[in-house]
Amino acid sequence: MKLSVVIPCFNEEQVIDEVYRRLNTLLNSYMANALIDDYEVIYVDDGSSDGTLSALKRLAAADKRVRAISFSGNFGHQPALTAGLYHASGDMAVSLDADLQDPPEVIGEMIKRCADGADIVYGVRDDRQEDTWFKRVTAQAFYKFMTLMGVNLIHNHADFRLLSRAALDAFQRYGEVNRFLRGMFPSMGFKHSIVNYKRERRFAGTTKYPLKKMVSFAVEGITSFTNFPLRLAFVLGFVNFVAAIILGIWTIVSKLKGSAVPGWASIVLPIYLFGGIQLMFIGILSEYVGKIYMEVKHRPVFIIRETYNFDDKGQGKSP
Repeated sequence: MKLSVVIPCFNEEQVIDEVYRRLNTLLNSYMANALIDDYEVIYVDDGSSDGTLSALKRLAAADKRVRAISFSGNFGHQPALTAGLYHASGDMAVSLDADLQDPPEVIGEMIKRCADGADIVYGVRDDRQEDTWFKRVTAQAFYKFMTLMGVNLIHNHADFRLLSRAALDAFQRYGEVNRFLRGMFPSMGFKHSIVNYKRERRFAGTTKYPLKKMVSFAVEGITSFTNFPLRLAFVLGFVNFVAAIILGIWTIVSKLKGSAVPGWASIVLPIYLFGGIQLMFIGILSEYVGKIYMEVKHRPVFIIRETYNFDDKGQGKSP
């Protein structure tokens, strides 16, 4: 059994050597204990502006099990994961962030779950004490909101997961440009398992997911995996239509009774109510139209500038 480890990197110069040291020790111990027969580590440089790529070139030159993919620019975390998984040549692949908040030592248990028959093994955080209060609150709100919107997610799971070769092959059949992997893999329907772990403190550097990106990520997930907001627009539109009829009847009755208050109540309130709702749902429709626009153009999810320790077919060279 060969294991591929995929690590997206964006301005992670400070952690690259530690990630390599920790993984190298761990994966070699797995080989010594016959948990795996071979491994490769695929780093994907997502257009970093620091010395990340130079560090990856140095590691690739020294260790043939280290593969590196360099993007022509910054395409984002999800495209970087996609590129790494597309190039994985192992019988199974683990995706892992470079910040080491998801401990690599959990991979051993994931491999065992895969050997027991699970095609997808999700790493789930059962302790987020290392996160700030704001991060914990917004993360919990994100998962609850996504569930409310009808998106099938594994609660408290990010992108730390193991995929069998069957799951990897199925993943390559997904052709959409807008990618939300946390929703994509649960939608496959493969047998899955969950491994819980404690989230650790970031080894070095700063988070690549500030509030702005988190909000954008949530919108991406909702509009990529559910049409619930569009249905909500219809429901609220119908409710407002009924409310308008009731308001009209009330206005007529009040007029006949002579108790009507002339002025803004019957004019301004409906304008604000219906105007606000129309603007909100025009925005929702715009998100979906934008998605269609991007999919129709069918631009590449990522563009690779160069690779290291790969053959012409994109497979990792044997050490």
